Amino acid sequence: MPQDITIKITDRNGIAHEVVAPTDMNLNVMEIIRMYELAEEGTVGTCGGMAMCASCQCYVLNDVALTEMGDDEEAMLSEAFYVKSNSRLGCQIPITESLEGLELELAPEN
Repeated sequence: MPQDITIKITDRNGIAHEVVAPTDMNLNVMEIIRMYELAEEGTVGTCGGMAMCASCQCYVLNDVALTEMGDDEEAMLSEAFYVKSNSRLGCQIPITESLEGLELELAPEN
């Protein structure tokens, strides 16, 4: 039976939020950020989650099993600002039970 997981997300103002994310709704990290309004409206997911804008870039702060980075995500991050070695696009991280305890920080707005 699917269960909700807890994720810690630090917003662009440095405020940490512990949020509950359902694993049975086919959501991704970008959609959770938008659902909890952790960034100003219109500043996250401007491409609709197609890995074409990097507005949902975040930094993965702990060691949690993530899906492999795809070619589209890698290409977008190669052109984005504020990229670090732990950068990922939130729209490319599906919410699964393996993400329990994930800690993220939103990258600065481009």
